[in-house]
Amino acid sequence: MSGTRAVVSDDSHFMRSVITDILEDGGVEVVAQARNGVEAVDAVTEHEPDVVTMDVEMPEMDGIEAVEQIMETRPTPVLMLSAHTDDDADVTFRALDKGAVDFFTKPGGEVSMEMSRLEDQLVEMVTSVANVDFSKENKTSAAPTPDEPTSQEFVDNPTLLIGSSTGGPKMVERVLSTLPPAAGFRVLIVQHMPDGFTERFAKRIDSRSEYDVSEASDGDRIGDGEALVASGGKHMVVSNYRSGRLRVKLTEDPPVNSVRPAVDMTMSSAAEVIRDPLIGVILTGMGEDGAAGIKSVKAVDGITIAQNEETSAVFGMPKRAIETGYVDEVLAIDDIADGIIRAARPDEHGTQSEQ
Repeated sequence: MSGTRAVVSDDSHFMRSVITDILEDGGVEVVAQARNGVEAVDAVTEHEPDVVTMDVEMPEMDGIEAVEQIMETRPTPVLMLSAHTDDDADVTFRALDKGAVDFFTKPGGEVSMEMSRLEDQLVEMVTSVANVDFSKENKTSAAPTPDEPTSQEFVDNPTLLIGSSTGGPKMVERVLSTLPPAAGFRVLIVQHMPDGFTERFAKRIDSRSEYDVSEASDGDRIGDGEALVASGGKHMVVSNYRSGRLRVKLTEDPPVNSVRPAVDMTMSSAAEVIRDPLIGVILTGMGEDGAAGIKSVKAVDGITIAQNEETSAVFGMPKRAIETGYVDEVLAIDDIADGIIRAARPDEHGTQSEQ
């Protein structure tokens, strides 16, 4: 056993059994099962697990209410198990707002016969989410609002590349919500997330940011003050750059680092095509995606930043990036926007303004 103790909550007896078998075969001890949110909250209080897998739609009390009550009574990392539907996508993001760490989509729908083909992925994610230290939430707070900068304070045509995975959605929102429009970034965001969720993710960031954020479509072009979120299930690569505007193409090439979209694909293509200033940022997430991308950005004199361990839900991707030796700054989440702004100053690292 890995030492990880879990509560499995789902209104389907079949799904509870399948998920329990997968987790226990993977070394996770399932200490209780729950048929609805009420039972899930009670099970957390009684058994004090390390992690909860939470169905979205359940009778008596749904997953959102259950997450909210768990966070109030005994804060515990929660992984939402979401059906691949539009309604579940909306509800899942609301659960993240209430405190859930991340989500895992059930292949095939609400009662899925296909869960077993993703058993390794599920076990890895449950184990990673279980290791989230909720005390880290107390180490982050809203950063003070600085004086509004002017466009003259920044290099011309900077491009910001952001990669994240487990625990990343809220972190990406936090960074984008504090970026000044005067900096004029072109922003490319790669968040490991399935198709059907990335459009809603982009809309959420758009509503919280002064940047114009949308889900990427093949052939999209963006200029200053605009951002694209990689579409779930497709790599986003920079295909063209001219006069401060970049074009992306979406591909269904094989997964890289076992994921698609991959941060490495976006960052490496940007480094090949863009000759204006580049800033690469790796946020919380499991795995090593982004490490090679950071090296590519640094190879063209870009500036690179990684989220620190103390504020990362999962210190996998940032750690691998840092281990390359090509990360310029390791920062707490609330300091990353300031780090990005510094990186876009003409005097930062000297050569940035001359690329």
